[in-house]
Amino acid sequence: MSQTTPTPMRSRRELVAWRNAVFVIFILSGTAMATWVARIPGVRDGLGFGKDPSSVGLLILGMSVGAIVGLAVSSPVLVRFGPHKGMVSGLMIVSVGLVFVGVGTSIAHSVPLVAIGLVLLGFGNGMVDVMMNVEGTAVEREIGKTLMPLMHAFFSLGTVLGAGIGAASAALSIDVSWHLIAVAVVIAVIAVVAVRYIPREADLGDEAVAAPKVPFGQRMRESLAVWADWRLILIGVVMLGMAFGEGSANDWISLATVDGHGQTNSTGAVVFGFFVVAMTVGRVLGGPLVDLIGRVAAIRITAGLGAVGLLIFILGGPLWLVVVGTVLWGFGVSLGFPLGMSAAADGAANPAARVSAVAIIGYCAFLVGPPVIGFLGKEFGLLNALYLILVLLVAAFLAAPAVRESSRPRAGTPEPATENAA
Repeated sequence: MSQTTPTPMRSRRELVAWRNAVFVIFILSGTAMATWVARIPGVRDGLGFGKDPSSVGLLILGMSVGAIVGLAVSSPVLVRFGPHKGMVSGLMIVSVGLVFVGVGTSIAHSVPLVAIGLVLLGFGNGMVDVMMNVEGTAVEREIGKTLMPLMHAFFSLGTVLGAGIGAASAALSIDVSWHLIAVAVVIAVIAVVAVRYIPREADLGDEAVAAPKVPFGQRMRESLAVWADWRLILIGVVMLGMAFGEGSANDWISLATVDGHGQTNSTGAVVFGFFVVAMTVGRVLGGPLVDLIGRVAAIRITAGLGAVGLLIFILGGPLWLVVVGTVLWGFGVSLGFPLGMSAAADGAANPAARVSAVAIIGYCAFLVGPPVIGFLGKEFGLLNALYLILVLLVAAFLAAPAVRESSRPRAGTPEPATENAA
């Protein structure tokens, strides 16, 4: 049950190069974000914030605002300039942001400079996030296999890479500025090389294929018009539940293990590790699963497993049972975000605007979810607060038909040009 694919005009080699280039863009995006996160303690010390988390929180808020703006403008920018200029420009902005953060931390010791850098980092990465997902859905359709979960697994790989380099840099006492500047240069260079293997597309504004230019006002109206599509809103419900579950786990699962189940801090960290591994494995294996049973069944199975796992985690018991619940929770939220991206762009006009819309819903869940869980946890207890995620996972289960493929090839239909492409 593979995805519909048009008759391709590209060779297997070109398709594989295109796919691998998108993989690289996902890795760069993840690496950039993890590089900043890994050096937060160093940034805090370089700016003289002491142990006050509120100051760092304000800086992170600036990055979040930049990300939301980047998500919002990504669609008209992509249509106007195309994926080549769009993704390279976005990653260049990310690189400049990293440089500003590095210089502001340990050379200028300037809070405003770091704040500007984080806004740029969030803005550039927000733009790239939509563009790389649009490009991912394009290569996915042409190859004819589900690749978006694997692409998001490469993003996770990038976060592991960035975190590992950051940890090593901190352990070796490498200055924050030199570390971030070096990573920024590497990201910029690799981005320029990688996009050379991405085909130019008339419907995404590439000059090489000379598509007619549309006035900016009209592009913005077309981008906003997608919000009237109820199917897209239901896709957003799927992504809302999954992203809320993922983001809340990232911030609270360790503490919930410690405070809610009476475990040690180190055990809480290990339990979180089980969650991350389960989610990554789910994304690596998710593509073949979706090709076998379809998006709707995949979302229903994973959302159901996630709800069961979350309930087990909340109710608790022996540590092994908490771990089982954690693994099911991680696997359960692994496919919603990438499959939502695929569904938003599938078989519809203006895919960039549609992907941008559902990305905004998903990222708002990432940003809003953890604070909401924290507020509810203060009032009702942290484990009880997690019941909100359970409700949203049930909503995602019910909204699953919205992610159905627009069409599927008939059984036995050959795909000679792409059968070995991925």
